[in-house]
Amino acid sequence: MTILSPQSDYDTAPDRGGPRQPMLIVQGLRKHFGIGGGFNGKAAVVRAVDGVSFDVPKNKTLGIVGESGCGKSTTAKLLMQLIRADEGEIILDGDPVAMSRGVSLRDYRRSVQMVFQDSYASLNPRLSLQDTVAFGPRATGIPQAAAMRRAHDMLRRVGLAPEVFASRLPHELSGGQRQRVNIARALAMNPRVLILDEAVSALDKSVEAQVLNLLQDLKQELGLTYLFISHDLNVVRYISDRVMVMYLGKVVEIGDVKDVFDHALHPYTRGLLSSRPSMNPRQRRTEPPLSGDPPSPIDPPSGCRFRTRCSFAETVCAEREPPLASLGLDQQVACHAVTPGSGHTQASAGEGASQ
Repeated sequence: MTILSPQSDYDTAPDRGGPRQPMLIVQGLRKHFGIGGGFNGKAAVVRAVDGVSFDVPKNKTLGIVGESGCGKSTTAKLLMQLIRADEGEIILDGDPVAMSRGVSLRDYRRSVQMVFQDSYASLNPRLSLQDTVAFGPRATGIPQAAAMRRAHDMLRRVGLAPEVFASRLPHELSGGQRQRVNIARALAMNPRVLILDEAVSALDKSVEAQVLNLLQDLKQELGLTYLFISHDLNVVRYISDRVMVMYLGKVVEIGDVKDVFDHALHPYTRGLLSSRPSMNPRQRRTEPPLSGDPPSPIDPPSGCRFRTRCSFAETVCAEREPPLASLGLDQQVACHAVTPGSGHTQASAGEGASQ
């Protein structure tokens, strides 16, 4: 079967805003989940995502990190429009999403695709690989022959020769091969943005490296923009251009990956980075970098949500929530201790929590 080139067979959305226009702008994204009767008979809500704002430049990778329960996956589902946000706005290449004059939800979902963590549960066990990858294009009205050509092309791009794998079923593949199929299925929709939620966490290290290198190659080849969610900080540093740190539904720090990893400003970011295991037996940590557990998202602390675990906490941290302030050329942090004029003693002294 002849494999057509992307230029002749695909209809990728044009770049409307130019290279300086961020691919995604997220403003005030909020999602609270009601859990029925709470304490004293009052209704309670889980503040899963509570006012998250960020942007993602074109052809770049934004890594999203944080402890379990910080809101990473909920943010991904909100961006993918799998669940509806309570508040907030999503702007794709300069156009608002699901607005009368903006990007329709149908077009948005063609431009933004997602790869989930569980590679096996994400696939229909009764569909062959070629039918799995071709399903999305066929659902959008592409003729069957063209959809199959696209499926074979995408399988080849992710390293699965269609003459060998096209007719196989998911149970006949390894975990790494199944995740490659999931990536091919997402790419078959010609997206501009790919959201990867723990996409390599279930793979062994040798297969993980292969998939990461594949993602890097596809990003350059197809001009993709990635949002990469992971608990593995070393993987995030390898693949990301920028990194966003979340804690209890809030963004606490965001910036260039090298700046954040080498000069973290927020105490939580520093503790998170210190939790990485050391390969040097003489430098292994004997005390945990962070003490205590994250507070309940049902009843978070007033002011700074990290203050109950922070050694720099002062009265101002309980009284006022720290804004996400710009410090440096491309680094933002939400911490009174490093924000000039916040009223924190260390900020006033010019020392800051990063010292």
